[in-house]
Parts: sequence; structure tokens; C-alpha cells
Amino acid sequence: MKMVILGNGISGITAARFIRKLSGHEIIVVSRETDYFFSRTALMYLYMGHMRYQDIQPYSHDFWGKNRIQLLRAEVASIDFEKKVLHLNSDFKPGDSSFSTSETDLGYDRLILALGSTPNKFGWPGQDLKRVQGLYSYQDVLSMESHSNEIRHAVVVGGGLIGIEMAEMFHSRHIPVTLLVRENSYWDMVLPPEESAMVGRQIAKHGIDLRLNTELKEIQGNQKGQAVAVVTNKDERIECQFVGLTAGVHPNVRWLKESALEIDRGILVNSQLQTNLQDVYAIGDCAQLRTPQAGRKAIEAIWYTGRMMGEVAAHNVCGDAVAYDPGIWFNSAKFLDIEYQVYGEVPVKLPDHLDSIYWEEDAGERSIRLVFEKVSLCIKGFNLMGIRFRQEICEKWIREETQLESVLEDLALASFDPEFFPPYHREVVKIYNKQYNRSLALKKKRKFDMVYQFLNRKHG
Repeated sequence: MKMVILGNGISGITAARFIRKLSGHEIIVVSRETDYFFSRTALMYLYMGHMRYQDIQPYSHDFWGKNRIQLLRAEVASIDFEKKVLHLNSDFKPGDSSFSTSETDLGYDRLILALGSTPNKFGWPGQDLKRVQGLYSYQDVLSMESHSNEIRHAVVVGGGLIGIEMAEMFHSRHIPVTLLVRENSYWDMVLPPEESAMVGRQIAKHGIDLRLNTELKEIQGNQKGQAVAVVTNKDERIECQFVGLTAGVHPNVRWLKESALEIDRGILVNSQLQTNLQDVYAIGDCAQLRTPQAGRKAIEAIWYTGRMMGEVAAHNVCGDAVAYDPGIWFNSAKFLDIEYQVYGEVPVKLPDHLDSIYWEEDAGERSIRLVFEKVSLCIKGFNLMGIRFRQEICEKWIREETQLESVLEDLALASFDPEFFPPYHREVVKIYNKQYNRSLALKKKRKFDMVYQFLNRKHG
């Protein structure tokens, strides 16, 4: 049976790996972006000079042949779902790639669509000028590199994770950056107010020009069709030689809108990641769950959910029915010098049934937030800035609906900071005692003994 996977990101490659583990089926992975799979989350470090392109490729080049996974560098122009054929763009020139093909059609028995995302554009005048782009693909980083020598000032539009990554990339080259954020505070649709303010201070500390409550109105160009300035909704003109459009992404599915696939914002799939068409599956950023689990979104453009979807799809195309279960929500990122982790429920604005304990160090670059139910006192979520907690322990507490005071007593168990970092869990307990007039004390137990016992209980 021929398994064709369209897209060589984390979703598609995970699917290929697990199909090979589960079967001897023929596997072909098609990508127009690169010959080999790379870690998309590490793209920024290429531009910053921290890593080389070969360093962000998790597998050696001989891995694919050893595992009988065929890689095809090609662009798909259209898909005939009735005849089960991908029509390839004969004009696509992948350069020196040895994986291109002279064929124009590629048949399949089962197809997995792992199409990823594409940056949002909202019809801004000048959005298609040269030196205007998003940050998603390997080609985007090459484009940034090609323009860098002529950039005296850059403007980045959008206050999400990609926006701050692009700003940091330019900052690493000592290129002045203005960051336009339409919200009142950085990423305040995701981060609670205190954490959002912390990131805003971090941005200012690094000398990045953060403009809050400011939107892009238009991009102005020169006679060569290159961006030379932006105009904001406040009618301020900011001269620049590069404009980064990082106001979110959307599933890369518009080219399939006229097909037989059922598409809303993304390709609609059931719990087994099947589309409405027989033998066609969708995974990763392009997949939209028809019935997402409570508290989860229908589309989650997150690395780990893409990886999980790839594994689930592999089981299903190989005849082993498995339902997709993303488990407890988590995410991680880095805001310049501040690491960020979130586990479980951490709403921006707490609903009536939830409360939280929040501690922030005096320097304002580290914080811990515990979210819990008011009535049952069960722990619901953790929000961490500049501090690392063990994922498996946080998830265990949330899954088992552990009582808040039990979590506080054992909080040192979760700490995963490097050696000699000062322990902050005692400060959190002090805040709890003061906030709720309690006299809770930490358990007098060595942290490493506690971790060892926890792992023994978990793994038997």
C-alpha cells in the first residue's frame, strides 16, 4: 500500500516514522520547502548564528534510506481525490535537490495532509511589497538574511510569539526594531496581566521599541517596489527597510477550498483525524477537530500537538483505530531572556469558580502562578515565568485533581531549575498563608528523595 504524506514538518515526519514502525507500506513524503525535515522552532537560531542548518536537522541524511522513507521535493498544484492522484507543478524548480521528479502525477492509496500554516495578511496596502514577509518557512529566514545588509530599521507587526522572535533576531544583529502591538499589553489575550507586563518590561530592557495600542495602517514603497516606511493607525510614519508581518497564522488550506474536502478554517477531521473523504487524513496546523475536547481549541498550531497527531494518524492509516487525545494543555516559549511554561488552565481573566496565587520576585523577571478551583481547592493550572517546573509532575497533580495545599507542601518536587538557583517555592507558600490566613508549612523532605519516590510510584 502506498502512503503519501504531503508536508515534511513535525506532523508529517512523525507520521512517516510511525507508519514505518507499524508496517512495511511504501512511504513517500512530499515537500516543496526543503529536502530534509528540520526543527521549525529553531529557525531563529540560524539567523542569530547560534546554529547551522545541519544542526537543526534531527536525523542524519542516511536515516531516510535506512528506514525506507522516500523524500520527494516537489510542489503539488492540485489533488484529484476521486482518482487518488496528486498533480505536481511541472514548473517547480527545487534547485540542486536530488529528490525532484520529472513525473507530473503521484498516485496514493492513503493520503495524509500535513500542510502547516501560512502567515496572516489582512489586506494592508503595500503588504505584497519586497522586504515585507512573515516568519514561518526556511525560505523566510533566507529572505531575512538576504536583506539584512540594507536594513537600518525594521518594523515587526504583531504581538505574539513569532513577533518577539523576529524582533530578537534583528536585535541580535544590532538592527533597531519597532514592534507594533494592537493590544493594551504584550500578548494580553494569552498572558494574565502581571505576566504580560513582565514581558513588556523585558522588551523595553532590551531596547526594542514597543508600541502598544498601535496598528498597521499601510506600508509605503519606493520605485523599486521595496518597503521604505509604515504608517500606523495614529498616522505616524516610521521609516524602515523591512516589515515583518507576524499577526498570527492560518491553516494553509485555501488552495483546497474548491475541492471535495470539507474545510472551515482548517480541514475538518474526526477524532481519528480522518477527513470527510475516504483514505484522506489531516494533521498538525491544517487540521480542525470537529469535536475538540473540553477546554481545547479546534485548531492548535503547537509543536507537540502536531507530533501527537502524526503518531495517531500513522496508527489509523495502518488499520489500528486510535483516537486523538491531546491530554493536558501545555506550552513553552522564550521571551528574550525569560523562559515561559504553562500547564493546564490559566485564563487571562479568572472566571468566578477559579482563583489563583501569584508570586513575583522583586527584580520582576520570575514568577509563579497557581490556578485552582475555589470550592474544591483542586489545582487546575501553572503559569511560570523564568522558572522551570517538571511537566510530568504538574500534569500528575492536575490530572489527579490534587488539593492546593498538598501541591504547595510538595512544590519543591516540581522545581526543575538549574543547580544553585534560589528556591522560590517557600515564597509562594508565604503568599498563600498571608492571602488566606493559613499557617501551611513545607514538608521537611529532600527534593531529590521526593522526585525518586514520585518516579517509583509512577513507573512501579
